[in-house]
Amino acid sequence: MNRKILSVINQKGGVGKTTTVINLSTALAQKGKKILVIDLDPQGNATTGLGKSNNDEDKNIYNLLIGKIKLEEAIQESNIGGLDLISSNVNLSGLEVETANDANRAFILKEILKDENSNTLKKYENIFIDCPPSLSLLTIMSLVAADELLVPLQTEFFALEGITQLVKTIDRIKVNLNTKLNIRGILLTMFDKRNKLCSQVDLEARNYFKDKVYKTVIPRNVRLSEAPSHGMPCVVYDKNCLGSQSYLSLAEEFINQEDNSLGSAA
Repeated sequence: MNRKILSVINQKGGVGKTTTVINLSTALAQKGKKILVIDLDPQGNATTGLGKSNNDEDKNIYNLLIGKIKLEEAIQESNIGGLDLISSNVNLSGLEVETANDANRAFILKEILKDENSNTLKKYENIFIDCPPSLSLLTIMSLVAADELLVPLQTEFFALEGITQLVKTIDRIKVNLNTKLNIRGILLTMFDKRNKLCSQVDLEARNYFKDKVYKTVIPRNVRLSEAPSHGMPCVVYDKNCLGSQSYLSLAEEFINQEDNSLGSAA
C-alpha cells in the first residue's frame, strides 16, 4: 500500500484547516479508506470535532512525542468506522521549551511514523496531521514527517501573500530537512460566489499554482461551523448541506488524484 502522510497546513488561523482534516478524513473513511488523524494543534479542535476529549491525560500526542507511551498506545478509535485518532493535549504548547536542548527535535515525529518502527501503521492508507496555525516547532515537525501538504486557502484579500511566505518555508524545509516534501493540493475555502474578491483570489490562485488547486471549492456554510459543537464532522451531522457535499466531492477528487499518481508511477 502506498501510504501517504499529509500535513494540513497554513500558518494563518481560521482558514478551515481543522474543518478540512475532520471532514475530508471522515469522507474518505466513509468511502472505505483506512485513515489516521494526528491532532498536532494544542487547541485540540480536531480531537473534539471527532467526538473525543482533548483532556485525556494518557493517550495523546504529547505523551507519544516525549516517549512516555508507544505509538499503538496513543491511537484511539473515533466514532467513525475506519477512522482512528491520536488526540491532542494542551501540554503540547510547552514542547518547544521542553525540547530546547534536543538537536534532533524536528525529527521526533518522523522517527515515530517511520515504516520500519511500526506494524501499527500498516493498515492506514492516509495519515492526516492537523497543524497549529503558526510556523512553530510542531509545524516544522509535521513538515519533516510529511510526504505531502494540503493547504487550505481562504478566498480573501491577504490569502496569497500569506501563502508565498508558506511556500518559502516549505522550500527551506525541502533543502534542509525533507527533500521529498511537496504540495499535494491547495483547497480554496470560505468561498462566496456573490463576492467578487473570492472569484479574483480563485483566479489568481489557479494562475499561480495551476493544477495544484483542487477543482472543488468549500463554500461559506453555517452547518460546517455548527457541526464541531456537536462533536461530529459535518459530513455526519448534515450530509446533505452544501458544505458536506463539497467535502464529499473533495474526497472523490483526492482519491482520483491518488489513482492517477499510482497509474503514472506504474
